[in-house]
Amino acid sequence: MFKTINTNGMKPLSARHALTLIELLVVIAIIAALIGLTLSGVQRVRAAAARAECQNKLRQLSLAAHSYHDAQRHLPAGWTSDADSKSLTYLGWTARLLPHLERDAQWRKVEAAFQSDPDRRAFFGHAPHAELLATVTAPFTCPSDGRVSTSQTSANTVTASFTSYLGVVGRNAFQNDGAFFADSKVPFADFRDGQSNTLLIGERPPSADFRIGWWYRGWGASKDGIGEMILGVRERNFSADYKACPPGPYKFVRGELKNPCDTFHYWSLHAGGANFAFADGSVRFLSYSADAILPALSTRAGGESVSPTE
Repeated sequence: MFKTINTNGMKPLSARHALTLIELLVVIAIIAALIGLTLSGVQRVRAAAARAECQNKLRQLSLAAHSYHDAQRHLPAGWTSDADSKSLTYLGWTARLLPHLERDAQWRKVEAAFQSDPDRRAFFGHAPHAELLATVTAPFTCPSDGRVSTSQTSANTVTASFTSYLGVVGRNAFQNDGAFFADSKVPFADFRDGQSNTLLIGERPPSADFRIGWWYRGWGASKDGIGEMILGVRERNFSADYKACPPGPYKFVRGELKNPCDTFHYWSLHAGGANFAFADGSVRFLSYSADAILPALSTRAGGESVSPTE
């Protein structure tokens, strides 16, 4: 061991000891813990920012729905069936809101696509529709789900873009007692339960195989629009394509991106619940513990006495 030179006749001082292996491991462990805490904090901040942006987009959609109502005296159809071959078949409420989201040019493309469509009931094959379907439309995408930031090719080889937000049909497609459903034209005057107590739009990621959750046109699970742009809070499954999934009714619970059966209920990638827009224009985060009151909140005139804060 080296000794320091003592020029004043004092006792030599020993040089400083180097860190032992154990001390070095302790230091590394502390640094790793600090990095972990920092990354966890960053992830929480990012998650909170994504949740806030999702809420802001829902608020914009709600305001656009009110603007549509002001112009037409009713909400847009949740989804259009092929009962009338001259209608905008298989189009969702999402596309109908485009002029009220300052996307007039995109809406003109929608109109032109239908005007040039030789067979609106055929659904596949018309290039202008295919282009619109593949176009990512930002107001309908939640940043918590990175899959919706780009178009995806589904299991049936269709390239589509998606909506993270679905119109509430009510309890299910058989009852159609909510705001949006097939061929609906619901005025706010019909919301006798109160607009502040009635759900309008909720979050649900697109299906695992990208067959359902298209923003523009789509058939849904059973050629009724369900799961595409509209969904009930106690929805049922009668789809041949999803026969491995239970018939339901489905509840408001946490889902998984890889589980195809989670296509049939509201949920989100946010921790603990999902965002919902109400008919009065407000947006609230509902925890999964609110599942019991969701059926009452989903109906526009069910006569139930519940509050979204319960």
